[in-house]
Amino acid sequence: MEAGRQRQGRLWSNLKEVCDLLRIATISTVAADELLFQHVQFKTGQRIHTIGQPFDTLYIVNSGFLKTVLIDEFGNEQVLSFPMKGDMLGVDGIHTRHYSSEAVALSDCDLILLPFKKLTALGRVHLELENVMYGVMSRELVREQAMIGMLGALSAEARVARFLVALAERFALMGYSSKLFNLRMTRHEIGSYLGLTLETVSRTLSAFNEIGLITVDQRTIGIKDPDALKTLRRLPPSRSRAKQLAAARLKADAGAASPATATPMLATM
Repeated sequence: MEAGRQRQGRLWSNLKEVCDLLRIATISTVAADELLFQHVQFKTGQRIHTIGQPFDTLYIVNSGFLKTVLIDEFGNEQVLSFPMKGDMLGVDGIHTRHYSSEAVALSDCDLILLPFKKLTALGRVHLELENVMYGVMSRELVREQAMIGMLGALSAEARVARFLVALAERFALMGYSSKLFNLRMTRHEIGSYLGLTLETVSRTLSAFNEIGLITVDQRTIGIKDPDALKTLRRLPPSRSRAKQLAAARLKADAGAASPATATPMLATM
């Protein structure tokens, strides 16, 4: 989505631009510039809202990456999601009128504000608007349910594999490369999200790199075999992986040193 228009020194978007960003149909009963929604920028590490803060606004991610977390009485974080472009956050505040999670920017972010009172008032006048907003909220809920189901059914290796596939698909949807991208979240945050330890995430990424499913360079991930990642259930035992790796290297070395054309060329020189 292109940036909106400037007004009073701030960036604003109309309803059509918001609908495009959310990947939903434009509301036909509302004129394009009848409603304008303000943008707000956040720096890396800034909190968008905190647990217990009074709820008054929904947020749509226009650019950047965030995490939403629960924090227990001992200060431990449980990562709930990694919102990015086109995602809506703040929905968890509707029920009690207080946010039940905390949202933190993992990079510099540009968010669009949807004041909830304004949205509900408009929904009473424009039923189409109310319906599509319910649809967006339902989409977020379905995504969370899918994650819960994955955590209960898959091995640690399969969880990491599906996470990488889902992330690649999200990048593709945003118009970025699905084959090479940077992780905005730490391995610890990935582990919290997937219900795994930091060590398990790091070990699994290294194993994927070792057997050629991905490449890893610090936070840069290259997806080499997305189909294998989608269907992976468990990694073979480390001994088997070592044998496979040795065989692959032997084959590669043999191919490089077998030069049916190299020897005759030397002989004619």
